Amino acid sequence: MLAETLSVVKVAGETMLKLVPISVAFGIVFAVLTHWSACNPGRPWWRKREIATDICYWFLIPLAARFVRIGFMVMGAAYIYDIRGAEALIKFYDDGFGPLAELPLWAQALTFLIVSDFLTYWIHRGFHGDGLWKYHSVHHSSEELDWISAARFHPVNIFFGTVLVDAGLLLAGISPNVMLWVGPFTTATSAFVHANLNWTLGPFKYVIAGPVFHRWHHTASDRGGSKNFAGTFPIWDLLFGTFYMPANVLPDAYGIDDTSFPESFGAQMLYPFQR
Repeated sequence: MLAETLSVVKVAGETMLKLVPISVAFGIVFAVLTHWSACNPGRPWWRKREIATDICYWFLIPLAARFVRIGFMVMGAAYIYDIRGAEALIKFYDDGFGPLAELPLWAQALTFLIVSDFLTYWIHRGFHGDGLWKYHSVHHSSEELDWISAARFHPVNIFFGTVLVDAGLLLAGISPNVMLWVGPFTTATSAFVHANLNWTLGPFKYVIAGPVFHRWHHTASDRGGSKNFAGTFPIWDLLFGTFYMPANVLPDAYGIDDTSFPESFGAQMLYPFQR
């Protein structure tokens, strides 16, 4: 029991050690960029009304997601491949397995990014349906949208929208080593697209998701809120008719229709179950 507890503490410590310097760097970089290129006027990110709530999300949700991802991979290896025990699991996952593991690591990382983005595009659209919106509305509840709003996800949303996809691709044979590249990339791009920046990215708006592209998604549903579902590659929105980037107009007025939506982290965790 002691060994398991120490292992949990170690994983939590490692996660925090990665998040803290990244968070400080993001805070400085986006503060400077927003000063010169703000999409919407208003208070700086550190003075936003729900900053304490967003900080809880920023640190707690990635930590919880990591533990759930590890647990899902352990259970998946046991029930699908009959792999059990710490040493056997490490050996099984170390360099991946099967045809996907034969690819160079950069190709595995690219495959991971493309396939996961395609899957999460459709999962994201599903969360905008009536049955799942109560969970996803937590993410859309931020009225002062900024980079630190990126992690504002209900655990149910994170589990089905990210953790299952990640674990599924690793169980398909891709090496977990790709997460050394993919993890920082997805964290950075998620913070970037939520940042208060007026960057449309010009012709590259069709190649990679940018701040204006995603901020339109956080507006009302009769504007851009039912568009721009891709997390990284807008090609999915272009292919499936959900791309929205009106010329010479910037998004504004974020949030959801429920004026009684709670502000605290704990109350937001309970919100979907009260609807």
